[in-house]
Amino acid sequence: MNDPATPARVDNPLIGIVGPCGAGKSTLVAGLERHGFRCRHIAQEHSYAKQMWKVIAKPDILIYLGCSFENSTNRRNLNWTPADHEEQLQRLAHAREHADLFIDTNTADESGVLAQALEFLKSRI
Repeated sequence: MNDPATPARVDNPLIGIVGPCGAGKSTLVAGLERHGFRCRHIAQEHSYAKQMWKVIAKPDILIYLGCSFENSTNRRNLNWTPADHEEQLQRLAHAREHADLFIDTNTADESGVLAQALEFLKSRI
């Protein structure tokens, strides 16, 4: 995912977290930070700029959290429509295509999502 002209910060990489509302971005950031990782919650789902995640955050590793409309709505008590969720997924499409890791948060609880991320990061760093 890194630009070949920009060397990765191998000693302390920046981990970017993206996904739709209610996917668990803030929870994963907090969990990874407790394990010593530098993280950035990237609110790409609210931007029309498809590469915002890349330009503003410049993460060394990008993790995408997937979440269904139903789970997003239940977790955050959101008052939105399936079309609103679909719009967020469209805004996130570029980030998802370039993510180093995709975690389906529909099938894992908080500790399971954190465990998947940690396993992946430990294999990469």
